[in-house]
Amino acid sequence: MAKCDICQKDMLFGRKISITRSQVSRRALTRQKPNVHSVRVVVDGTPVTKHVCTRCLRSGAVKRA
Repeated sequence: MAKCDICQKDMLFGRKISITRSQVSRRALTRQKPNVHSVRVVVDGTPVTKHVCTRCLRSGAVKRA
């Protein structure tokens, strides 16, 4: 899985805890992947393909080609 070339956003790890009445709570590792797109971006006047997350695209951190 790629990570964002702008903000270095990568996979997040956590625990999912399921609680039921009759059983002891079970814990499982979960992974949350970032929403990363392969986008053509202008860098120093030349278009380059980079992996950019949607937050960087929405905030205007990069200029699309």
